[in-house]
Amino acid sequence: MTFGFAPSPAASLSASADLSATTASRMLEPAEWAAAGIPLLRNPREVVSGLHSRHRPGPATAIVAVLDPDDRLRASASFTRRTAPADGWMFRNALLAQLRRVIPHDLRRRTPVRTAVLLYCREGDTRWTEEDGAWMWGLRDACTLHGLRCGAYITLTRDGWQGGGAGRGGRRPNADSAPETFDATGAPPRIPRTGGVASEVMRRAAAR
Repeated sequence: MTFGFAPSPAASLSASADLSATTASRMLEPAEWAAAGIPLLRNPREVVSGLHSRHRPGPATAIVAVLDPDDRLRASASFTRRTAPADGWMFRNALLAQLRRVIPHDLRRRTPVRTAVLLYCREGDTRWTEEDGAWMWGLRDACTLHGLRCGAYITLTRDGWQGGGAGRGGRRPNADSAPETFDATGAPPRIPRTGGVASEVMRRAAAR
């Protein structure tokens, strides 16, 4: 036989309220994001099209990418969000795990030179949601812990793509569109190189 005390309804409500307050503190409002001085992408549509073509995301897919100072892609990874309440701390951990997997940290540098951006494909329209706020908080914190600059947060829906806090967006690509083969100039969309051993092997093979 097990003896114990069942929590009172009041205690349960209090714990639930505390958890909600904590979760709410781990998200950023659009105004907070805009005021943080997040660097703008020189050509956001090019970056979005490149990541969309490379990863072909579906709903609840997050793509974290690391860009060099010239906005060229050095590494990227995609993963599907788990079914759970939106929490910036959980998103931070997921993003940090992916960053550690694909690229070394820059914590020894006094000033970050590489920038991480996040493209998140989700249901709904392009208007900001609390889930977006949690992703923004998670991206900013993951960048700090990996020695990177925090870059753009971009949502991808059936309506198109939208840069959080920047007011920039477009109808294509979108969550339903096929990966683009050519850009507006008639040239293939730029899929910049990525770093690492695999890239070096490909470079040597191409040079032969």
